[in-house]
Amino acid sequence: MAQTIWIARHGNRLDFVNPEWFNTAERPYDPPLSEDGIVQAKQLGQRLVGEGIAHIFASPFLRTVQTASFIADALDLPIKIESGLSEWLNPEWMRADPERLSFEVLQERFPRIDANYTSRVIARYPETSIEVLERAAHTARRLTAEFSEDLLFVGHGASVVGTTQGLVGGTPEINASLCCLVKLVRQEQEWIMELNGDTSHLSQTEEVIRFH
Repeated sequence: MAQTIWIARHGNRLDFVNPEWFNTAERPYDPPLSEDGIVQAKQLGQRLVGEGIAHIFASPFLRTVQTASFIADALDLPIKIESGLSEWLNPEWMRADPERLSFEVLQERFPRIDANYTSRVIARYPETSIEVLERAAHTARRLTAEFSEDLLFVGHGASVVGTTQGLVGGTPEINASLCCLVKLVRQEQEWIMELNGDTSHLSQTEEVIRFH
């Protein structure tokens, strides 16, 4: 039976729009969506209506959970928090393991979070560029082996690239812009990429892809 995997990056983040936010933020490495990022997340949710997605998995960072929440509302699905889809825990970006909202606080803010799901892969600080791609690739293979239905992964630039490469193999260039979509379809034992960083559902897109 064919399986379809959708892989999305979160919407625009507040510190991209307002870099000064970082200087006074309580959790500077876990920014929320910006106002236009919220619009993007809602448009992404509408794009995925009717696609037959059965499970939504999201990185535990606030911007990915927010993005997944708008999609979950559109699709009427729970959200499974998966550490394996986390941001690249890059010591050059982050001086320490980034502080995030606790699972309990996230669940309080986002009631669609599935309390019974536990991450299959745990991201650990610090990570090299190779380690983050391997971690995301392992996550994609683990989840597709366990869940046979059509799935959505909501992650970050590096985890979009890593999960895609983990399934299709090799090192294809992935256009991982904000709120983009990658679509992979399994035919027999081979994964075919039908969409690569598609942003046609967005009214506003970025011209330069930013990963940090």
